[in-house]
Amino acid sequence: MGTALTIKMVAYVAVSPVMAALATRWRRKTVLVSADAVRAAVAFSLPWVSEAWQIYVLIFVLQAASATFTPVFQAVIPDILPDEAEYTRALSLSRLAYDMESLLSPVVAAALLTVMSYNNLFLGTALGFIASGVLVLVTGIPDAARSEASSFRDRASRGIRVMLRTTELRGLLAMNLVVATSTAMVIVNTVVLVRGPLGRSESDVAVLLAAFGAGSMLVALVVPSVLDKIPDRPVMLAGAAVIPVALAASAPVMDLPPGGGQWAVLLTLWAVLGAATSLILTPSARLLRRASDPVSRPAVFAAQFSLSHACFMLTYPIAGVLGARLGLALTALILAALGALGALAALALWKRPVDEVSPASGSRQ
Repeated sequence: MGTALTIKMVAYVAVSPVMAALATRWRRKTVLVSADAVRAAVAFSLPWVSEAWQIYVLIFVLQAASATFTPVFQAVIPDILPDEAEYTRALSLSRLAYDMESLLSPVVAAALLTVMSYNNLFLGTALGFIASGVLVLVTGIPDAARSEASSFRDRASRGIRVMLRTTELRGLLAMNLVVATSTAMVIVNTVVLVRGPLGRSESDVAVLLAAFGAGSMLVALVVPSVLDKIPDRPVMLAGAAVIPVALAASAPVMDLPPGGGQWAVLLTLWAVLGAATSLILTPSARLLRRASDPVSRPAVFAAQFSLSHACFMLTYPIAGVLGARLGLALTALILAALGALGALAALALWKRPVDEVSPASGSRQ
């Protein structure tokens, strides 16, 4: 599993900027449908896998296709919804769908495995990708603006250059690290915590993960109305400040004697972590939209996709290796310290609202 997750992150980090540069020469609909076709083909081939190396190759191909699909999909939404208020509500719905899928997919898969073989489950996954491709085909999707004069190297590095020269996006880069600390603790160590020190059932693993998802979905629901009144900066910095505090608070709770009180506090802290994570992630695409123009937008979204997942390549091993060697409580404190550094960096890099014109888009930041 550790190797598989590492391969996934390598594909996300390395492939996304390259494919974004190549995809500027192709129609968006072609890129999205092709990526779905590749993912469907990988899912169809899984029942015939017999060696571990074959799994690793297929994982890389599958995640490379996802690293192609997701940034292009994200860059399409601002072109379809130019009004910022509508776009913000679309981001809220997108976040809700993501969290709902994360919560329901394992439950549905477990239920289906009681009545069918895993091979049929892979078939269902492939059909899901095919359905996605069909929906893309019947949807009106505007093609991206093109810059014919630019070289491949310029197109591949354009997104990172925009992020580094834009004050808001430099702050977002630091907040990516904060998000990665909470996500790594939850994704890597929830099952270890519940089944190990807490000695609770497998169903309680799902309950604790559901608390994280519920906190995220609650914030995703209310954040559009909040952003109508409060700028992005204080909302996102609040999330960045809460995550290290919640992680640090979870450390002593993990060492308490198992019982109802400990369980209730952990449920609350996981919900707080989910809520704080959503405070950062839900508005983040608004910053990317403002800092980019139609030509640079796909590259900017691809750069954010790549660089945010690069943070997971740091925090996942910390959560896993240190959790096994040092214990979960100390690991939570280490991740909290790393998250605090990211929050302080975000505060330093994004000191105040920017009044000047964005060099990428000509719009106010």
